[in-house]
Amino acid sequence: MPKHVRLISFLMVCSLWSMPKAANAQALIPHTLQLDGTKLEKQGLSLAQEAAQLAQFQQVELALPRARLASQLAPKNDKVWLLLGGLQLQTKEFDGAIASLKKAQSLNPKNGDILFALGSANFQQKNYQAAVVNYQDGLKLKPNDPEGLFDLGNAYYLLGKLPDAIAQYDKAVSQDKKFWPALNNIGLINYEQGNTSEAIKRWQSAVTLDKQAAEPLLALAVALYTKGDRQQGLTMGEAALRIDQRYANLNFLKENLWGDRLLSDTKKFLELPRIQAALQQPENSSSAREQQPTQ
Repeated sequence: MPKHVRLISFLMVCSLWSMPKAANAQALIPHTLQLDGTKLEKQGLSLAQEAAQLAQFQQVELALPRARLASQLAPKNDKVWLLLGGLQLQTKEFDGAIASLKKAQSLNPKNGDILFALGSANFQQKNYQAAVVNYQDGLKLKPNDPEGLFDLGNAYYLLGKLPDAIAQYDKAVSQDKKFWPALNNIGLINYEQGNTSEAIKRWQSAVTLDKQAAEPLLALAVALYTKGDRQQGLTMGEAALRIDQRYANLNFLKENLWGDRLLSDTKKFLELPRIQAALQQPENSSSAREQQPTQ
């Protein structure tokens, strides 16, 4: 999954845990349900909670119809519309997603998460300047949100405003010392600027924070190998690909903001016999958990 939608399911799931839980939640509306507004809303919230749980386990196709029905049964609940919009983003229903998110915003203009989701919708459609505005507006409501700061950094990155991107990534780390994706992306910028030693430091810090983070581990491996530390680079590269073989796909790396210089060095690295052999091995079972993407 591209990095820029990394927050949607997690954010929606978390936002829904605080909803009042209806007794005896069911996936389907009973045929004998009375047309009582309060009961209908409770049923809608139950369906929204089910949808959120399904989304947490990447069951988006099952979650989406529940969220749609929930929005009909609880049409005045901004969190339900936010959930629906987030799920629509995951399935790339951009027009529907924006409509749902705008509805959520009309119900609760002070919900910064809605603005962050709108930013993601614009980001995915490569409307980066509009995404910047959304993220900035969201940060006015939630100024210390590390993911929002990170998302703004990514939008600046793709607009070519690299100092602004680094500033936002640094702010994200200042709010959450363990937020390794921001460190990773600073490393990506450093490497493209020819500052390999600083990039290596950033990726080493990211790997220290999460030893199962395949992306900074592979980037570090490529940088070390290219720099001349071939044995360590190969060992780290093998380890990274055992965790997640998606990072052997150059298109996937490009989606995740890897620049031309790093992509060129990675292409050569992936063609090495030891790395090719590593790609024939199964991934670690531990990699089944969702990697936190870094866009």
